[in-house]
Amino acid sequence: MSPLLVLAESAHWITPKAWFYAGFIALICMFLALDLGVFHRKAHVVSMKEAIAWTIVWVIAAMAFNFWIYFAYQNHWLGIGLNVPQLDGTTRDVHGFEAAKLYLTGYIVEKSLAMDNVFVIAMIFSYFAVPAIYQHRVLFWGIIGALLMRGFMIALGAALIYRFSWIIYVFGGFLILTALKMALIKSHGIDPEKNPLVRLVRRIYPVTTQYDGQRFFTRINGVRTATPLFLALVMVEFTDLIFAVDSIPAIFAITADPFIVFTSNIFAILGLRAMYFCLANLIDRFRYLKPALIAILFFVGVKMMLVHTPFKISPTASLGVVVAMIATGVVASLLSRPKPSASESVELARGS
Repeated sequence: MSPLLVLAESAHWITPKAWFYAGFIALICMFLALDLGVFHRKAHVVSMKEAIAWTIVWVIAAMAFNFWIYFAYQNHWLGIGLNVPQLDGTTRDVHGFEAAKLYLTGYIVEKSLAMDNVFVIAMIFSYFAVPAIYQHRVLFWGIIGALLMRGFMIALGAALIYRFSWIIYVFGGFLILTALKMALIKSHGIDPEKNPLVRLVRRIYPVTTQYDGQRFFTRINGVRTATPLFLALVMVEFTDLIFAVDSIPAIFAITADPFIVFTSNIFAILGLRAMYFCLANLIDRFRYLKPALIAILFFVGVKMMLVHTPFKISPTASLGVVVAMIATGVVASLLSRPKPSASESVELARGS
């Protein structure tokens, strides 16, 4: 049976109330319209102060929505929180405090895993020499594509878990293997020239090496041509798809409730642009953050494997472990001495 047929057959079951999704999507569309149409209508370089302010705004918005989650599930508005699917294949009622914990845990996990995405985006912008003034535009449209991809993948994942309960072990094993791979194999960065999507664009569409403001396409001698800004966007979308393969199973390790999975994931993505401008130049300072992210992936993978055993991990314990891992990585990074840059290393060698 095809995944799309599985999705169609179970859609009536996995959606608590369709208008909750419609209302949430409308809220997100309003946020995005205000972001691009009002606050960032004119291209400009995003300062650290502005990035920090927007990061705080998105975090506050996400936490405010968590308050709504609490009251909606506590009072079971329009039946939300009733007969919620569980990771072990059963269903039960979920009340306000538990739902709020699940949402918060999912949000923190997704936000943490986005750190690696920030580093890769910085490499993409550096490779294509994307001017700082146009980076926000690439990230905005990149987020739009990410929202659509994540929405489809979450719906498909929820349908598969409902239809095939054993798929939870596949997700768990995949996360454990991913964590081991990240720990044992050193990443050597990205090479856009070898990316299949970039190669495809170059084959079917003429590409210029010159920027034309913040346009993704321009005309050269009457021929419509893609700019390097479009290639950067293609790479950003591609990398988000790759990261989604890890993050979607990770969020389903927290809960199988599709509404909580969807909303926590989307709010984590919405803050990615602001987080990028905050951390792009500081990511090397947090050298112990990646080991913490590897530990989180391994933990949630094990959590999935234990879901049908007497040792299954509670939402409270999951939240505590995830927060502790992130805090340990951040504190250890701040207490450690930063690695000298290449130029600093040369100067030190000359001095000695």
